[in-house]
Amino acid sequence: MDEIPQSVVERLLHPDEDAPPALSRASTQRLRSVERYLEAGNPPRWMERLGQIDRGIANERHRLARAYRALAERERDAQAFAAAWLEIARGWRFGELNELIRQHNEWYPIERRLPVDLRTRDYVLIHGRSYRRPVLDTEWILEQFPAR
Repeated sequence: MDEIPQSVVERLLHPDEDAPPALSRASTQRLRSVERYLEAGNPPRWMERLGQIDRGIANERHRLARAYRALAERERDAQAFAAAWLEIARGWRFGELNELIRQHNEWYPIERRLPVDLRTRDYVLIHGRSYRRPVLDTEWILEQFPAR
């Protein structure tokens, strides 16, 4: 009697006893879906966003350092320097970067599926720290580059 040919899937899931296994048992147990397939192609959004935030902060810190040095070379008087630096710091804008930080603070725990700590009723800490990033403002500038 002729055997009915097996499909590719049947051959992978039910191989001959003599043939080496094509798929591990664990790989046959994983959920397969279009969403999983699409997720596998790119890094998750939270990871991309964190990279953008870290690069943005480094760029802003570099720009601020240049402005700080340039002002220090122009203004030799300490009080004049402090007043001018405070004015620059108040006028500095972090629009898009702060928007990324706000998005991160809102979506990160959901995207990472962070569990909630029942004692604090907040998401768990990551490596002992909160996942939240502070928005950048005048205070942040003055912490990084004091007006002295």
